[in-house]
Amino acid sequence: MTLLSTLGRHVGFSFDTGAIAKAVAVLRQRRALARLDDAALKDLGLTAGDVNAEIRRPVWDVPSNWRG
Repeated sequence: MTLLSTLGRHVGFSFDTGAIAKAVAVLRQRRALARLDDAALKDLGLTAGDVNAEIRRPVWDVPSNWRG
């Protein structure tokens, strides 16, 4: 049982903790991507512009195969 689901039961709301966990994971991944240096980005075939575009996307804007 998570804190959110426990709180939700007490106040009468239902939280989709799976969706929240996925959103947190996306935010962490995008933050990690933003911390990569130019050499690491080059190894991945990415540019600083690619990274900027990715980190500016809304948290819900992910590939459809990530949703489930």
